[in-house]
Amino acid sequence: MQTHMYLVFGLSLVLLSVFMMTGDVFAQDTVAEEKDRYSDFQALVFTRDEGGQLPYRLLLPDELEGPAPVLIFLHGAGERGDDNSRQLVHGTDFLRSAANEFGCIVVAPQCPEDSSWAAFERVDGELILHDQMTEPLELVIALVDSLAEEFEVDPNRLYIMGLSMGGYGSWDAIARYPGKFAAAAPICGGGHPSMAQQMVDTPVWAFHGDDDSVVPVERSREMIQAIKDAGGEPKYTEYPGVNHGSWVPTFAEPELLPWITSQSLSGEAAQSQPATQPEE
Repeated sequence: MQTHMYLVFGLSLVLLSVFMMTGDVFAQDTVAEEKDRYSDFQALVFTRDEGGQLPYRLLLPDELEGPAPVLIFLHGAGERGDDNSRQLVHGTDFLRSAANEFGCIVVAPQCPEDSSWAAFERVDGELILHDQMTEPLELVIALVDSLAEEFEVDPNRLYIMGLSMGGYGSWDAIARYPGKFAAAAPICGGGHPSMAQQMVDTPVWAFHGDDDSVVPVERSREMIQAIKDAGGEPKYTEYPGVNHGSWVPTFAEPELLPWITSQSLSGEAAQSQPATQPEE
């Protein structure tokens, strides 16, 4: 009987060891798979001459021919950090389509944990606008400007979009740099209505869920109305019953990428169809 107990105990130890080893292998495989998900996005770090660094991911089109449009994607607050990976949690397939089907150079920077893209905040219900941009957004602008040193980019087709905190950053960028961006697509974010005049000439298509419990839908509504009051003609899509994850239906909008990439500062209609057409 005692010998039988020893055998059972020994077998249990063997099975436990195998399980633990299998668990370690599984964990390693999971990490490897997670890294592989974004392996087509180059992991880089931008260093500004006057100081400051910003991790970012770069995705180039399969075929980079002629001046290419540039799409900047700003992530939300939950993806801040320094791992240079978390910023790709949302919208990866959308960004791949922007690069491989519409010929965009895609730039996805990562904001530090203790900072933000937009330089305004609400204090006791009052919206406070800061004079200076946040350093991360300054670095984004410098990073995008530096791309012209390495790639042939189209200065008339610079686009910006982002979700939540990145939506706020998109609004702030087009307000502080009027005439720089050919189009913007803020998702479930908000801006400063007093800066609407600076955004009048920038094509905007904003998105928000009307049941958003994190960023109230009024944040987008007030920006759209302020731009209209200033003489602009922004586009706006509001999703009924959708909470804070309005980026999910936004990324599924079939007309979003054609609309973005058709915009140009030159006034001439850009190619609005995918860069790579299927063979007939």
